[in-house]
Amino acid sequence: MGPTPHRLDDDTIRVYLTCLDDKGRGRPGYVDVSSADPTKIVKVSTQPLLDIGEPGAFDDNGLMLLSLVPVDADTVYMYYAGFELCVNVRYRIFTGLAISRDGGETFGRHSRAPILDRSDTERLFRCGNFAMKERGVFKLWYVAGSDWTEVHGKMMPVYNLRYQESADGVTWSDSGTLSMALTCDDEHGFGRPWVVKRDDGTYQMFYSIRRRSFGAYRLGYAESADGINWVRKDDEMGLDVSPDGIDSDAIMYSAVVSIGAKTYCFYNGNNFGEQGFCVAELVS
Repeated sequence: MGPTPHRLDDDTIRVYLTCLDDKGRGRPGYVDVSSADPTKIVKVSTQPLLDIGEPGAFDDNGLMLLSLVPVDADTVYMYYAGFELCVNVRYRIFTGLAISRDGGETFGRHSRAPILDRSDTERLFRCGNFAMKERGVFKLWYVAGSDWTEVHGKMMPVYNLRYQESADGVTWSDSGTLSMALTCDDEHGFGRPWVVKRDDGTYQMFYSIRRRSFGAYRLGYAESADGINWVRKDDEMGLDVSPDGIDSDAIMYSAVVSIGAKTYCFYNGNNFGEQGFCVAELVS
């Protein structure tokens, strides 16, 4: 679940991902693949990079790795979503931080509390995060919300896209700037934004869309001049569900990386990646 590509060198892409146990609790690991042919497996991690939180913690029902930010030659920040089961609502999801001091081989929690915790305006969900560091400033795109809605007889979360900045990548505001709002009654949430900054200074965003009519995620695409205000161009994503196979019902959690002349989109298919993760290559 949630393939997160990270370029190790010209030959290798490390795809960090989250694997679920028989109780549905996620722990992150990685798969190294060839940059020339990402279907060729080079290496697989043998142990989780991080375990679930202790009982009562915000991530005691699993965590989902979502983005990594190299801070210096040895330090990498891992931002992840922590899942907590509840009684009067199904669950809450907040953002945690783990830190690697060896270039991304091993990680340890920054704290047992979330760095994006509940706030008055973002009470139930502050997660789905993508972070990058530009000119000494940490930038964070994430989803946030305080409500649930019924979809096909099941209560589902409602959240939109927020943005904020931090000087250290650890301390964040209680509320972000609304960056992308739901545009119709059919939509009830966005998932896992992935942001790419072009050479001309503009931004691309690849994200997931939850619609009542589909009952499962589809992929969206948007562009921005400043990284805050986005113009949706979903029809230009160029990637949808397949007629059959592991991505025939849903397509989600897109993450895009370019190495040399090739650009790949890693993503999940049906049931949040139950049968694995997928990769598509950009063609002109």
